[in-house]
Amino acid sequence: MTDPFNDQTGRASLGGERGLAVARLGIGLVQGLLLYALYRSGSSHDALTWPATQPPLFGALILAVAFTPVMLLAGVGRLSIKALAIWGVIAAVVLALLGWHDAAQQVRDYFYPPYLRFPVFAFAATALFIAHHLIVPAVASRRWIADFDDYFDTAWKAGVQLVLSLGFTGAFWLLLFLGAALFHVIGLRFLSDLISEEWFSIPVTCLVFATAVQLTDVRSGLIRGVRTVALMLLSWLLLVITVLVAGFLLALPFTGLDGLWKTGSATALVLSAAAALIILINTAYQDGREDNLPPATLRVAVRIASLLLTPLILIAVWGLSLRIGQHGLTPDRIIAAACALVGVVYAAGYGWAALSPLWRKTAWMKPLERTNVAAAVLTVAVILALFSPLLDPARLSVADQVARLKRGAVSAAQFDYGFLKWSAGRTGQRALAELARSDNADIAARAKRVQASTSRYDDERSTPPVRPRITAWPQGAVLPAGFDAPVPAGDPRFACTGAEDCVAVMRDMNGDGRNEVLLATRFQITLFAANAEGWRPEADYRADVCVGPKSSDHRELLKSPDIAPVAAPWPDLKLGETTASRQIRIDCRPPVAVNP
Repeated sequence: MTDPFNDQTGRASLGGERGLAVARLGIGLVQGLLLYALYRSGSSHDALTWPATQPPLFGALILAVAFTPVMLLAGVGRLSIKALAIWGVIAAVVLALLGWHDAAQQVRDYFYPPYLRFPVFAFAATALFIAHHLIVPAVASRRWIADFDDYFDTAWKAGVQLVLSLGFTGAFWLLLFLGAALFHVIGLRFLSDLISEEWFSIPVTCLVFATAVQLTDVRSGLIRGVRTVALMLLSWLLLVITVLVAGFLLALPFTGLDGLWKTGSATALVLSAAAALIILINTAYQDGREDNLPPATLRVAVRIASLLLTPLILIAVWGLSLRIGQHGLTPDRIIAAACALVGVVYAAGYGWAALSPLWRKTAWMKPLERTNVAAAVLTVAVILALFSPLLDPARLSVADQVARLKRGAVSAAQFDYGFLKWSAGRTGQRALAELARSDNADIAARAKRVQASTSRYDDERSTPPVRPRITAWPQGAVLPAGFDAPVPAGDPRFACTGAEDCVAVMRDMNGDGRNEVLLATRFQITLFAANAEGWRPEADYRADVCVGPKSSDHRELLKSPDIAPVAAPWPDLKLGETTASRQIRIDCRPPVAVNP
């Protein structure tokens, strides 16, 4: 077995540990200076300078400068200078293309220029981490596919180094803030002023992170020890998650899936549970060598957890297919589908590894190794496809949503034109322009109205109305006719999407002989009164926080049998033709006695 961490090719070419330290500190300093330059370029909305004036170029540089140096910090000393240079150029170009594509697809809104979306950062970092730790062992062993224990050793050691380096950087800044506070109390502000300057904070942060990487690399034996302890502790958590997931699956036949679907995030929740199982299974399996076999209890837990992946992934796929069938594709659902695809590979491979001893003699969970490598390659490929023109979620979502509108799966009144205008980038705006030229007068009129809007919040009609789900109290009470009719965004009832989200009580609040409706969410109560146009919110109520009610949940407070209007201690104020409404001031401090 080749140990890439003991490979001297890169270290020897750098002149040993001192040359390695200089290289890493240089990388950190250059990254900090480049990030500061990019920050200065795009930090002011009023006076942008190049390259921020070119959003696609700006996005490309941001992603490349943010992550390529981190990969170089991890690769220097482990790869030869030539191999590292080639891999660094490839990684920087791919990251730049992902950043370019993401920024080029966005439209200018309040923020200018368009900033990269969070999923691009998160998934690009994930793909780079996986790809780097597939390449380093392969190059070190001079094979396309290295031994699994090399992959394990490389990736998990780097993961521990990353966590420790981030922790070291955070601790450094905590100490700086502490020092600044100490100087501040004696009237010296030079340190607090210094750390507030971006020309100092950005380069120093990158330099400190590079220092931490160097320190953890020099103490490789210590890092291995920390990794061993971390893996041991995490592996025993596998017992906890296995019991919880098994209990969840066993309870489903009795509870049904309705509660899971009502969360609105069933797929994400179930996929998160599957991801936790996968990670913890690997903490127990480690590199698969005989001397690293876990105790018998954990070996049983690994087999059971591997089998539990299949029903979890099936539930996630089922829930996702139901949502797509009902509401069509969205970028989030496409990303979830990509995650589910990777989950299918893990579930199939781990299930095979758990069951294979039933018909053939094999080492404990040995097929898991091939599954991990295959799933890692698939993950990188899927991420690159998702954030490139190949499987661009915005393009696929727009095509699907417009197709649903054209075939009548969603009506012109219910269609989310605002999604095309504000959430689907340039692809969505082109589709909205096409709808504005539609032969269907209703569709064209609605599309033109949203086209003319200048903010995603100025036309609430661009969001389809939602029929609220409201629980009438006491049990058996019936809501007034029309109160639970579909309402637009901006109406307090719009947030009542779950059966337990909102509670309503009918009371005559003004003595006119007709009931009004008090609608409670967790944080407030809204008074609705009926008029010729329907039910309209008239006032909001919040419990007196100074009294300290037993429950701060206004839904529970509204269920009290003692509900009645109370005369206001102070009136509203008439100011000529205008009336100023009284605003309650909340001050829980006790009154201060005034000496005569």
